[in-house]
Amino acid sequence: MQVLHKRRNRRVPVRGRDDGKRLGAAELGGELGERATLVQFSSAFCAPCRATRRILGEVAAMVPGVTHVEIDAEARLDLVRELGILKTPTVLVLDGDGRVVRRAAGQPRKADVIAALGEAV
Repeated sequence: MQVLHKRRNRRVPVRGRDDGKRLGAAELGGELGERATLVQFSSAFCAPCRATRRILGEVAAMVPGVTHVEIDAEARLDLVRELGILKTPTVLVLDGDGRVVRRAAGQPRKADVIAALGEAV
């Protein structure tokens, strides 16, 4: 999965990790998956967020040990700022220990989510 940032009116692909940033159940408001956790930052009037919720829910149901947690970005501005979330939906893929291994902004494709889980499990 890939994140795109606007820089000087052009889109620049940004890949990478969040330098080992670790999230737990307290920050997420839900339990971590045994193998991986798909964390979705959403907002109330975001149409792509609804589709992302469906995709991540389907993937979590397909892959044993994977959990999907959705976070209302407006209600958790502290976490949004800490993680540098710039738009909704943004998806973080956490490994079994809660470390961020991938992130993507925008509505992901199911195949991309499954591929990203490969880094986490």
